[in-house]
Amino acid sequence: MLLEQESDNGVIWVLAKNIPKRILVHQTNYSNMFPTIEDIAKRRRQLGLKQSQLAKAAGVSQSLIAKLEAGTIDSSYTKVKTIFDVLERLEFKTKVQTEKIVHSEVFSVQRRDPIFEVVNVMKEHGYSQIPVFDGKQPVGSISEKAILRQILSGKDLEEISKLPTEDIMEEAFPQINEDAPLSLITSLLQTYSAVLVSKKGVVIGIITKADLLRML
Repeated sequence: MLLEQESDNGVIWVLAKNIPKRILVHQTNYSNMFPTIEDIAKRRRQLGLKQSQLAKAAGVSQSLIAKLEAGTIDSSYTKVKTIFDVLERLEFKTKVQTEKIVHSEVFSVQRRDPIFEVVNVMKEHGYSQIPVFDGKQPVGSISEKAILRQILSGKDLEEISKLPTEDIMEEAFPQINEDAPLSLITSLLQTYSAVLVSKKGVVIGIITKADLLRML
């Protein structure tokens, strides 16, 4: 048996047989306990899915997804549950994949560090670009290309080696939350050479283009 309750967010379905009778006799705010129809669009976008892709994965029509998201139809519990099951499965898969490729140790330099220290870090750890920090806050990035441009411009090598990193650093790598969908990461890596992973505003990891190959 299904328990159906109207709320400001739409219809909430609950498997009544799984709820003790002592709970059913009380007025319960199920909208705070169970996902709502509005969550479908939000979670689909976070995963970078089109309506047609979600519909195919859930075995329903694209028009059903569109109508549910628009709030123009009340569907059966079975179909709605199937859609949420698919979303949860894809969210878990994305999280597992992201955890497989993120580097928890972030090799970086401070913005006032001289270029010769940047070169040493790159040589020691085998990176061609690294983030630049001001304390714990990322403020830029530095790459081999940026350093080579200084060399090729004809400047004195000793002078270049003593330059503070902030003088020639480039824009900072974009930051994403630790639960960001894989689709967002791959999209950013089409433009940037790396992305920083943060938790509550603190950088906890880094993902580079090369890391995507580890997923194969």
